Amino acid sequence: MQHLLEQEWSEAADDLLIKNMKMNKKTFMWIIIGILFLAVLFLTFKVSSLTGNAVAGQTSTGKLDTTGWTENEIMNYEMHGTVPARAQGKVAPVSASSGAGMVGGC
Repeated sequence: MQHLLEQEWSEAADDLLIKNMKMNKKTFMWIIIGILFLAVLFLTFKVSSLTGNAVAGQTSTGKLDTTGWTENEIMNYEMHGTVPARAQGKVAPVSASSGAGMVGGC
């Protein structure tokens, strides 16, 4: 009789533990979803606040100083929004004769 009672309690405890684990998994998943949602919101507002101030050479009017840029670089900036790497300070300025030995390309 006692053995049967212990077995029933054990089964009841196992069932309760399994239900509790399922609830904990659900809660854990909602917490993860909430954290990811907040991260997306934060990064969205962070990206939307970027105005190009990080690019060296920007004047107080909000326009980039394009003096010294080639016509092709200006066109790429106007059409595609790409800033030349040398304007960002990532590479050294290109000399006028650097493209003379180039084969192919456009």
